[in-house]
Amino acid sequence: MERRNIEQRYAIKFCVKLGESAKEIFDKIVKVFGDEAMSRAQVFRWHKEFKNGREGVEDEPRSGRAVEVRAYNNVQRVRALVRQDRRLTIRMLSDELNINRETVRKILIEDLSMKKLCAKMVPKNLPEEQKHVRMTVAQDCLEQLENDPKLLERVVTGDETRPKKARMSKSKVKTMMICFFDSNGLVHKEFLSPGQTVNQQFYIEVLERLRKRIIRVRPEIANTWILHHDNAPCHRTFSVTQFLTSKNITVLPQPPYSPDMSPCDFFLFPRIKQVVKGTHFDSVKDIQTSVTRVFQELPVNDFQKSYENWKKRRTQCVAA
Repeated sequence: MERRNIEQRYAIKFCVKLGESAKEIFDKIVKVFGDEAMSRAQVFRWHKEFKNGREGVEDEPRSGRAVEVRAYNNVQRVRALVRQDRRLTIRMLSDELNINRETVRKILIEDLSMKKLCAKMVPKNLPEEQKHVRMTVAQDCLEQLENDPKLLERVVTGDETRPKKARMSKSKVKTMMICFFDSNGLVHKEFLSPGQTVNQQFYIEVLERLRKRIIRVRPEIANTWILHHDNAPCHRTFSVTQFLTSKNITVLPQPPYSPDMSPCDFFLFPRIKQVVKGTHFDSVKDIQTSVTRVFQELPVNDFQKSYENWKKRRTQCVAA
């Protein structure tokens, strides 16, 4: 058990004896321990335990069989959540699933054999089958470029990300952004409303707005543009595929587990986060204003270089 958890449980027990509420205790725990603070659910649970007369702060012993079942369930829950959003941090997973952070870390590393790469959870070593698919997709793209050297000029790539957290007095307010760009610069961006998730229905609505935006700002490719996005579950649903087909929008495949071959991951998102890193924001609006300014200041030449780099990365993948 982590020493920090023991310290916090003693603190909770002390505050309970003083008659403080669970919310008051949680606010104090966050204020004192910061990023290492227990989740709200854990604080409330221990508050209830101590209020009901519990004295010990250690975890109660569990039978071997029960631990195995619970551990298996936790592994499946972590796996499902990471597949849904590969940019979740260990802390976010811990808070969402109400599992100790150290347990989440061990599940990711030891049970799921994952590590963090380019802000995404991916396998440490791709199996031979996935390596072959990765190389095949890259090779197919290079062959298309040989037949159509101007193909990348029609490709619009996009993805979702969390640019920054705004640290408020009582909580961390998060904002998510989805954006699309081509070799000539930003085409479309939008910030999600609080609580909005990127599911298949919402993504279809975004794609429709993107389609209309391209007609206005890129009329020369309005009928020939090609979409590139990663293999997130909401991107690969039948309804999204059906929508793209109905609008005659071709999709440029993305190799599996290859953020190094996605311009959003190796170019745009790192540039945004590099600028806002270390900056304290008081509100989501301040984050959005700052990110928008970054977009406005990025020269077109940088977007063009990222597309050239994109082609080089695929060439290197095939050569390797």
